[in-house]
Amino acid sequence: MSNEILEEGIRVLRIESEAIAGLIKRLDQRFVDAVMLCCACEGHVVVIGMGKSGLIGKKISATFASTGTPAFFMHPSEGIHGDLGMISKNDIVLMISNSGETEEILRILPSLKRLALKLITLTGNIKSTLAKQSHVVLDVSVDEEACSLGLAPTASTTATLAMGDALAVALLEKRGFRKEDFASFHPGGSLGRNLLLKVEDVMHKGVAIPKVFENTPMNEVVLEMTEKKLGMTTVLDAENKLIGIITDGDLRRFFKSGAQESKNLFSEPAKTAMSLQPKMIQKDALAAEAIHMMESSAITVLISVDARGDIDGILHMHDLIKKGAL
Repeated sequence: MSNEILEEGIRVLRIESEAIAGLIKRLDQRFVDAVMLCCACEGHVVVIGMGKSGLIGKKISATFASTGTPAFFMHPSEGIHGDLGMISKNDIVLMISNSGETEEILRILPSLKRLALKLITLTGNIKSTLAKQSHVVLDVSVDEEACSLGLAPTASTTATLAMGDALAVALLEKRGFRKEDFASFHPGGSLGRNLLLKVEDVMHKGVAIPKVFENTPMNEVVLEMTEKKLGMTTVLDAENKLIGIITDGDLRRFFKSGAQESKNLFSEPAKTAMSLQPKMIQKDALAAEAIHMMESSAITVLISVDARGDIDGILHMHDLIKKGAL
């Protein structure tokens, strides 16, 4: 029984993958025309579909909208009962119908034609009524459905969805859409936070920055680190320029190495325990860059400095976690 189930799963995936592969040889100037129509649209791409095609249409419109092409989905039944008012003369319409004869779409077709809208159709029947009324027709026909009964839309909806993705990504490239643009449409997601959140949005500033001078005795260094609670302190020279850093790890190594000596380690200057050349980052750098620097260097703190070498702030890994950037 297990083998039969696996074989059925493999059969379905094979049919659906072949359906997508079959689209490749059909991509021609019509695909280019569809992309150019969408790119030149001054309004929205209005996606219309019924039933399973409608569900695919919702996904396609959402993908368009999130990748820089204004779009929304309109149910054809709602369209004939008032929602056609949502469509303006600056829009174009992307219709989805495997048969090309979907009654609900054909009923609103005259209204769309009266608005003189450009019509793009994704269909499995390029000789259908819908195809004949469209400006651009993309053939998404399949040799067979994955459903063993040949009834449930399976391979056909997969092929249609793949064609929609192809349109969206081609439009993305045509528009020069960037990661930062994507993030602006997804501010609530982790990608959006990583691409919009900057170091200066998270770093500790002003009096919250732990600072000691190179000749500050170690007992005061410990007090400064304890008070500021960042597990580190910056070390400055006489001109207030950054020359090093002391972390909790540096402290442990310092006291461990001097444990056998008779001198009072707490009276030693900060420079004897500091690490040179601390990792630095600009305050306008993205959180994603800071995370990469921390992970690649196996550290938890970065120091932000300005063009003059003055300290702007301290960025700690914990602050990025609290902001949801990790």
